[in-house]
Amino acid sequence: MQLCKERKYDAVISIGCVIRGETPHFDYVCSAVAQGIKDCNILTDTPTIFCVLTDDTKEQSIARSGGDLGNKGVEAAVTALRMIDFKKNLSGKKGNIGFGH
Repeated sequence: MQLCKERKYDAVISIGCVIRGETPHFDYVCSAVAQGIKDCNILTDTPTIFCVLTDDTKEQSIARSGGDLGNKGVEAAVTALRMIDFKKNLSGKKGNIGFGH
């Protein structure tokens, strides 16, 4: 949330991975992460992109991180760039997409 509040970045990508274990802790962590990212989007003007893999196994995570099922990190980066462009079009601003202002 702190990065979003600074208005220093055009977008923030929340990237990570949570792999299910034997306890319900997985559900609590995933819910808290999703709520936090939602809050960033509601409470700040900085687009925050959800890129947290929530998998049952390490193999599933690998498959979604450049393996057989694509690369969710690249998808998140493309989404961030699209959101930056969308936001700039809404505000009428022109300029380069980048990191910081």
